[in-house]
This record gives sequence, structure tokens and C-alpha cells, in this order.
Amino acid sequence: MASTTTWEPGVQPGHQSGGGKTFLGHPRGLATLFMTETWERFSFYGMRALLVLYMVAGTNHGGLGMKVALATAIYSVYNAMVYLLALPGGWIADRFLGARKTVALGGAVIMIGHFLLAVPVKASFFVGLVFIAAGSGLLKANISTMVGHLYDGPNDPRRDGGFTIFYMGINLGAFAAPLVIGTVGQSVDWHLGFALAGVGMALGLGQYLMGTRHLSAKSDVVGSPITAAEKSALLKKGAFWVALALAFYAVVVLTGHFTISWAVWPLSIAGIAIPVLVFARFKRDKELTESEQSKISGYIWFFVVAAVFWMIYDQSGSTLSVFADDNTNLSLLGWHFPSSWFQSLNPLYIMALAPVFAWLWVWLARRAKNPSTTMKFAIGLLMIGASFFVMMLAMAAASGGVKVSPLWLALVYLVQTVGELTLSPVGLSVTTKLAPAKYASQMMGVWFLAVTAGDCVAAVIQLGLGDATGSTVYFAIQGAAAIVAGVALVMYRKNVIRLMGDVH
Repeated sequence: MASTTTWEPGVQPGHQSGGGKTFLGHPRGLATLFMTETWERFSFYGMRALLVLYMVAGTNHGGLGMKVALATAIYSVYNAMVYLLALPGGWIADRFLGARKTVALGGAVIMIGHFLLAVPVKASFFVGLVFIAAGSGLLKANISTMVGHLYDGPNDPRRDGGFTIFYMGINLGAFAAPLVIGTVGQSVDWHLGFALAGVGMALGLGQYLMGTRHLSAKSDVVGSPITAAEKSALLKKGAFWVALALAFYAVVVLTGHFTISWAVWPLSIAGIAIPVLVFARFKRDKELTESEQSKISGYIWFFVVAAVFWMIYDQSGSTLSVFADDNTNLSLLGWHFPSSWFQSLNPLYIMALAPVFAWLWVWLARRAKNPSTTMKFAIGLLMIGASFFVMMLAMAAASGGVKVSPLWLALVYLVQTVGELTLSPVGLSVTTKLAPAKYASQMMGVWFLAVTAGDCVAAVIQLGLGDATGSTVYFAIQGAAAIVAGVALVMYRKNVIRLMGDVH
């Protein structure tokens, strides 16, 4: 979520205790948030590396014995809900608890969720996923904001460096998780792996609570406290919709029709419908100027492109994970490794390539050759489409039970990472630039909705194609769709640039 830079009267921005100690030249609180995020990402990506593999593993191997299509759809919807729930997560901090308490609550809920996954009971597994998604929404929406609170406004020269250090914590946790949790889960016991993810979150939560005194006082402020009347109305509406959902599912369960698809399909449809409703509300808003409405129209192009990108990119932990386990030779130069280790490639590539791309854009800008935002988005989309064409070739090479070289997946993840570095940081930037003043704080949440929409489209495709999920045709269709969308953006880029107005 976008970090806020306004302060309450009497609150000193960046204030912290600790005798002036610093962390790599930054406020001491950055160490607390860095380690919290590192451990949270360790738990999240470690569990994610096992999730689909556990669901498709046969019951004789301790898994749930699901079909690939259903398991990958559950994964897609779960990932979508993590990003969707970042919206209410930010709202809870703004209206009820403040960022500091909300992050602590989120960490506790995530920890409980992981330990629920560790219980070898099917119902406990799905309840655990709900807890992790809800807790991630609470934590993800606010921890980046708290990094911003540590600095004396947007012009503090240390600010960008602080976020860079924080970003490295994300990738360190994501890199280590599959190597540790993936190995334990696949080689020892699935549920022990899930428990280890819970231990990781417990360590993150523990050091967060011990280091909370180093955080800014701004992180305690409830920006817009909810009134008693608003709270009463909210409780009534919430109770109504919860009762309606419980009544509906009670009927489905009691009539013997309930399957997990009864949860996956409604969530998938909701994840696609909500962004549509959000943009419809923006376009109907008479308070927005003609220029702001034009920028919203331009932003819709970027949103759709981003949704297509994340639809493919987020399958790194689902269809690509299944391919790694079923169709890849898990030995390199005589050394055997678990299939979950492939999940460490993306954060490794990011840590290696992010500084290169940061330098590249500056180098091109100095020579007046820096690609426009639309071209960077198109390049990202073409790259992600190309990655699935590589997967199509890899799947064809694996026909007849052949185990292909791990270098196929290493190449796929490299191409996807290049696409991510071209599109994702630029998307964050253009979101803030095109946001109407009225919705400035909400637009970063809208950007997260692109992930939700993309993952939910992936879930619909997976459920619709059934046994064809993960086939050569499956990868070819989505790769072609991404490339067509990328070409369309290039062809219509002048129209998009015109809609963007004074934003470049």
C-alpha cells in the first residue's frame, strides 16, 4: 500500500526511542520492519512452495489427492484473496486500530493459519488458508506504510534507500523459504513443513513485538476513527451478509451438494467483478474533472495489462510447480534437489537484476531513450507471454514421460523476472501518477486488485479446462493471449498516452 506522509499534531514523524541507534544509517525501526517482513515472506513463500504439491500428492503420500485443475484453482483464488484483503486491511488500520496494532494482529492470524495447516485434518487445512489470507491482508496493507513513517517526509534523502533495504528483506525471505521449508515438507513431512512456516512467522512476530518501541509514533495514529453511528451501521450490514452466506451454504451442505468448488467459483467471480465495480464507480463520479476521468480511462489499459501479466506470473507456484515435480529431472551434475527449490529462482533473479534495471532506466533516460510507460508495460507483457511459449516447448519435450532438463524452468523464471522488473515497479509509479486527488490513497489498493483479477481469471481457466490444465495447449493459449495483448498495447499506445494527459 502507498505510504502516507501526513502527520497528526503533536506527533513527531520518524520519532523513535533507542538512543539514536541506526540500522545501516537508517532509523532503528527499519531493522524491526525488515526482519518482520523477511520472516513473514519466509513463512508465506515456504508454505506456497508446498501448497499445490501437497494438494495434488496422493493420499498414500500424505497429500490430499486432488486433481491438478482444482488444486491450481484453489491456489489461484487463495493468492487472489491475499491481495483483495489488503483493501479492508488498510481500512481497519485507518478506522480502527492504527498500523502498528493491525500488523501485530495480522502476524498473529498468519501464525495461527500456518499451524492450522500443520494439523493433518482436511478441514483444518482450508481454515488455515483463510486465516493466512486474512492475516496477510492485515499485514501487507500496513507494513510498507510504517516504513514511510520512519522518515521525515517524502523528501528525506534516506527514504528511497530505506525502501530498497526493506525490499531486499522481502526477497531474502522468499529466497530462503523454499530451500528450507520446501525441503522439510517434501523430504520429511508435509505438515512439518507447514509447521516450520508457522515457526517462521512466530519468530517474525516475536521480534516485531520486542522492537515495536523503535517504530514511529505515527504508526499508532488511527487516521480517521470510525464513529459510533458508522460502527453500528457496519455491524448491521456485516451481520446481514454473513447470515445470508451462512444460510446459503447451510442449505448446500445439508442437501449434500457441497464441494470445494462451491467456494472457489464464487470467490473467482467476485475477484473479477470487484475491480469492474470499482472502475464503474470511478467513471460515474461527477466530482472528477474531465482530465481525471481521462487518466482513469488510460489507467484501465494498464490495469487490464497488469491483470493478464499476473494471471501468468502467479502460476509459478501452481502449474509450474506441478511441472517441476512431474516432468523435470531434479538432478543437476549428479546432485539431486527437491522440486520446490525452483521457487527460489525468482527472488534470486530479482536480487541480481533489480540494481541492473534501476541503472538501465537512468542510463537510457540520460540519452533520451528511456521507453515510455506504455512500452515498458508492453515489454513486460511480451516477456510473460514468451515465458509460457517456453513452457509450451518444455511440455512438448516432456511428452511420453520424458524428464526434461531443469534449465527449461530456470529459463522460464528468468524471462518472467525480466518481465516483472519491466512492469511491476513502473505499475506502482504510474498508479500514483494517474490517481485522481479524491482517490489518491485508494489507488494503490486498486493496483493490488490487478493481481486479484488476474489470479481469479487463472482460476476460471483452470476450472474450465479441467484435465487440460498444465498441458501444451494450456500454456500456448495463455502465452498467445499475453502476446496479443502486448501487441495491442503497442498499436494503441498513442491513444493511451493521449488519455494520460500530462503524465509521461
